[in-house]
Amino acid sequence: MMRRRRPLLRTAALVGGTAAVAHHAGTRSEQAREQEAMQNEQIAELQQQQAAAPPPPAPAPAAGGAMSDDSLAQLKKLGDLHQQGVLSDEEFAAAKQKILGI
Repeated sequence: MMRRRRPLLRTAALVGGTAAVAHHAGTRSEQAREQEAMQNEQIAELQQQQAAAPPPPAPAPAAGGAMSDDSLAQLKKLGDLHQQGVLSDEEFAAAKQKILGI
């Protein structure tokens, strides 16, 4: 009984096709590594910028617990806006805390 052989050309095409797939997979992996490296660099830059510029300090309360005239005027305006219904309870509370430095 004779065994039938595969044509050499067909086998070469299979081997070449496999090599091409492996090459493309390696290229995609390389591109993914490059993209990840760029993202890591951008994250590092953002972290350095944030570390270099600390947030401004909260305003210190006036000496003796007394409020400044400007703060009192702002609170009065906020109260008026709240009574008129322009500001909701949450907006009023948030703005008041901001003025008081709480």
